[in-house]
Amino acid sequence: MAKRPLALITGASAGLGMEFAKQLAAKGIDLVLSARRLDRLEALAETLSAEHKVKVSCFALDLSLPDAVDQLEAAMSAQRWRFDWVVNNAGYGLTGTFSSRTWEEHQAFLRVLLEVPTRLTHLVLPRMQKRGYGRVVNVASLAGLVPSTAGHTLYGAVKSYLVRFSQSLAQELEGSGVNVSALCPGFTYTEFHDVNATRAKVSRLPRFMWQDAETVVRCGIQAVEQGEVICVPGRWNQFVRALTKALPEQLALRLVKSKSDEFRSVD
Repeated sequence: MAKRPLALITGASAGLGMEFAKQLAAKGIDLVLSARRLDRLEALAETLSAEHKVKVSCFALDLSLPDAVDQLEAAMSAQRWRFDWVVNNAGYGLTGTFSSRTWEEHQAFLRVLLEVPTRLTHLVLPRMQKRGYGRVVNVASLAGLVPSTAGHTLYGAVKSYLVRFSQSLAQELEGSGVNVSALCPGFTYTEFHDVNATRAKVSRLPRFMWQDAETVVRCGIQAVEQGEVICVPGRWNQFVRALTKALPEQLALRLVKSKSDEFRSVD
């Protein structure tokens, strides 16, 4: 019997990570789910195993720790995991201004959102290339494609990095059978805004600006399968990206600045 493909999903206990787990399991892909909350991972694993007859392994891991990827690499060796899919999804928002946060908070943020996805991709890529097949999804954001705002200082910068990182990798891997895609959603119905305490603020935004996690993930999976390097799901998000690209830089920056109070917090 042919071995089923295996996917690693970080930040799989909620939001887009959980939805990626559901949709990949429905495709018959075995899963390794990583997050800090083991109880939620195990509950999800039980459900997906029963519904789709896939094997689901749970790995409780705090990606903000310096040795997080080392721990995962050790588990990969011990369990003989060979990943065909990697979804670099783990992340969060850090509210306030740059100087209002400690360096330790910024360091943890950069580790989770920048260092870990880069290191994980570097870890799994050689085996994908050797097998001639692989799918890497870097969950970025529309914030990485438009001018940045005051507050949440590193968020747009890191997401922009993930977009550029994905573009470079996609060019390097062209024709190898390994596809890399940056998924760049806008406002999505998940726990993200609850965790960073901006739910009350963003809830005042009109409904047409929002998407559900199922739609976003479906677009992301389709994009990486088709070799689409940047995936911006939703017509509104595509319009915003096109508008800010078309406008002169200073005008685009002023436009984003005038609206940023509706979804960013500098407190």
